Formats: sequence, C-alpha cells, structure tokens
Amino acid sequence: MIRAVLLDIDNTLLDFDAYVQTAMKEGFEQFGLGEYTEKTYEIFLSINGPLWHALEKKEITYQELLQVRWNKVFAALDITFDGLAFEKYFKGRLFHTAIPEQGAEKLLYYLQGRYILATASNGPYDQQINRLKISGMYDKMTHHFISEAMGVAKPAWEYFDYCLTEINRNLTDPIKPDEVLMIGDSLSSDIAGAKAYGMKTCFYDKQKKGDTKGLCPDYRVEQLEELLQIL
Repeated sequence: MIRAVLLDIDNTLLDFDAYVQTAMKEGFEQFGLGEYTEKTYEIFLSINGPLWHALEKKEITYQELLQVRWNKVFAALDITFDGLAFEKYFKGRLFHTAIPEQGAEKLLYYLQGRYILATASNGPYDQQINRLKISGMYDKMTHHFISEAMGVAKPAWEYFDYCLTEINRNLTDPIKPDEVLMIGDSLSSDIAGAKAYGMKTCFYDKQKKGDTKGLCPDYRVEQLEELLQIL
C-alpha cells in the first residue's frame, strides 16, 4: 500500500522545457545572439543532459555545471558570448518562473489528503522553493527535499534515506520504503535511485518514447492524469 508520494519538480510538476525555450528565445533577442531555432534548443538539450548525468555520478559539482554549461552551448552554436553572463540571466529568469506541467495541478489536488506528499528535486534550494510558491504548489506538500539543502543528490541511496527518515520523524507507524512512490521524468536519478532504495517508482514518460532502459519501473505514464487511475 502506498502511503507517501515523492514528486520530482522539473519536467514533472513544473514544465522546465517550456521555460528553457522561452528564456532562450528572449535571451537571444536581448543579447543580440542571433535567431533562436528548434535546433538551438536541441543543442542545449544535448549539452545540458550529459552535464546533469555527470552531476548525478558526482563527476562534477553543481557550481562546475553552472560554470561550463552556456560556454559549451555557445561553442557548439559558434557564438562568441560570455556563458557566465548568460547563466546569470538564465538562472534569474528561472527563479521567478513556474509553468505547471500539464495535469500537475489536478494530480496534486487529487493526492492531497490521501498521501503524505513531498517534492524530491536536484537543484538549488531557494530557486526551487520560490518556483513552487509562485505555482501555488508549495503548501500542498509536507516536505521539500531539495538536494542543495541536503548535501546529497538523486540517485544516491543517502538521498532517499534522508527523505524517508524525515517523513518518518514524527510518525508512530513508520513508513517502509516500498510504501513510498517516487514519480519523476528521469530514469537515471528518479527511477534508478528510488528502485535501488526499495521504493515503488513511476516513470513520467513525457517524451512518450516507451523505453525504460531495462529499469522496469512499477508504473509508466505519458500523462500525469493517468495517475488518478493508479493511486
């Protein structure tokens, strides 16, 4: 029986892809960097994804990711511009932007009161908390597990152990790992990490690719509203 639900933030509760495309388009116009195209966004994804995977593997730190991300993107686009300056603009925009993922608000309305709810996100604490408040989602959770404040990130075993320890802190009937469901869009951090800890998992297959890379999550949904029939 599921008693607690952990929800990833970016591209699960909040639409990070939509934000990136808007911020890049407006940033390119603001800084005179040329035309923004779909190819521009594809190049960003091809660089940003591997950097976050390297972070998950502890090969780089979050600060190192910020130092190199946009310089790598601009190099791939053959654009001469200060990547750190664009990172500052990009993070500033993200701090004050919260675009709900389709179906996220309806899902939270359904889950609230039925389960203990908590966010589980890799990222900067103040940024993620502010975005949740802007979206109106912050108060729907009892806990917010943000990697920067925890000192450990998904998919580390210690991350999920921290989450469950905090959830159980004031419970007379402690929740077991297999009574927790982790919902997220990342196979490498959300699904692999939660499964290794013994939690139930739901892969939000936003891209509708169908490939779970052999991880076999307990559930796979292409729309968040499908969870209303599962939970």
